[in-house]
Amino acid sequence: MNLALYSGATGMEAQQLSLNVISNNIANVNTAGYKQNKIEFQDLLYQNPRPVGGETGAGNIVPVGIELGNGTKVVSTGKVFSQGNLKNTENEFDFAIDGVGFFEIERADGTSAYTRDGAFKRGPNGQVTTSDGLPILNGPNNIPADGIGVFVDPSGTVNVQLGDGTIQQAGQFQTVRFNNPAGLKSLGGNLYIETPASGPPEAGQPNENGFGSIKQGYLEMSNVNVVEEMVNMIVAQRAYEINAKSIQTSDEMMGRVNQLKR
Repeated sequence: MNLALYSGATGMEAQQLSLNVISNNIANVNTAGYKQNKIEFQDLLYQNPRPVGGETGAGNIVPVGIELGNGTKVVSTGKVFSQGNLKNTENEFDFAIDGVGFFEIERADGTSAYTRDGAFKRGPNGQVTTSDGLPILNGPNNIPADGIGVFVDPSGTVNVQLGDGTIQQAGQFQTVRFNNPAGLKSLGGNLYIETPASGPPEAGQPNENGFGSIKQGYLEMSNVNVVEEMVNMIVAQRAYEINAKSIQTSDEMMGRVNQLKR
């Protein structure tokens, strides 16, 4: 069996998946709270016509064997949860977590999801929600109708200035963190849910015990590095071309063998 054909095919498929990941990263370069996907590869099983360490008689050991690889495969496209740049929006309902943590969101089915996108909105009943209308858990309570200003300190305490000038506390942000955030499952809509790989959420107050602080009037932007992604795209394209060339060369070699009797 000509392994070059099959190895080249696995290489082309892997580089196509790599290009898909890169394209998604670039598409979300301006998505608030988006975290870069990183693709990782592993080599496939090997054929061992002559295993290393085998005996050749008289107590002699083969120092170097023969191993024939079968190509490559994608093993993960995990998220990289490094901090993105904080953008000043001057919007009182925009919040960024400077450091470790996630905002907790209540989904339509009553379960919790988690996000780094703090582009929140004030709903018609005064409740603070995401852009999709999902309410924030452990955050600002209903903002009074006569509230003329919302102020949040780095520890997440929410205060509202009323029309008569008095200050009223309207809730306390509480964020969560995970032992393995890369194990979270992406749902789209800038939301994640926990999995057995991520571990359970650990709740805490911002700016304490290693939790990140709350920055009002800021949004955390995507952590995608466009220049790095463009370089990765070129590398993936060249690797795809080389794998295709190895298949073409292998086919030409078999064609020459077929012509020997002519």
